Amino acid sequence: MSNIKDAFKNGKAFIPFITCGDPDLLTTAEAVREAARNGADLIELGIPFSDPTAEGPVIQGANIRALKGGVNTDMIFSFVRGLRQDVTVPLVFMTYANVVFSYGAERFISTCAEIGIDGLILPDIPYEEKDEFLPVCRKYGVDLISLIAPTSANRVSMIAKEADGFIYLVSSLGVTGVRSEINTDLQSIVSIIRENTDVPCAIGFGISTPGQAKNMADIADGAIVGSAIVKLLEQHGKDAPKYIGEYVKTMKDAIR
Repeated sequence: MSNIKDAFKNGKAFIPFITCGDPDLLTTAEAVREAARNGADLIELGIPFSDPTAEGPVIQGANIRALKGGVNTDMIFSFVRGLRQDVTVPLVFMTYANVVFSYGAERFISTCAEIGIDGLILPDIPYEEKDEFLPVCRKYGVDLISLIAPTSANRVSMIAKEADGFIYLVSSLGVTGVRSEINTDLQSIVSIIRENTDVPCAIGFGISTPGQAKNMADIADGAIVGSAIVKLLEQHGKDAPKYIGEYVKTMKDAIR
């Protein structure tokens, strides 16, 4: 049983995403700690991949920088072991199926459980193919997080009924990245989710301002922010953790 439900027990959850190893794992560790200290309820850790199809240019750039710096899956597992000595908020990995396959699915997922990873997000695995990973995830108590997109339409209720951990509701079509406005009718999708499950639902893709975070948290159970945080790492490098802490605080304050 993962700890993901704890992220949603004190009202609306703020969920930042950070790419592991950009610019290096020491900076990632400090960024995670600053985010947790400043109100992050759950943190998504990106395992870099050479072809991150769901990502826009900001997170693609972070993947390239991290891989150029020599980061690999074993190094990230060791890094999480170190984090878990003092970071208690739920942690989930976001990566791609190829990363898990090449490591060996059972070996990867059992290691996740051992080091304290609560869930796994694989944006390139459609609902119909999740059984490649779901039995192993359930065996080790690692939640396989379902994504629901604006195009999911008549599949929303099916996906929601079988969801574990939390549901990642994608706010808009396309890849990750900051958007000036989000026009999708998310309210009606959330209504269908609520009719079919009591698993919490958080909205991600395109959120960058406190106002947007509040609007999304008002509709759902939480807000997920990636590109805006990764941009701070791109701008400030090793000095970024301080700015990430300040940013997380303003976003969490907005959704309280």
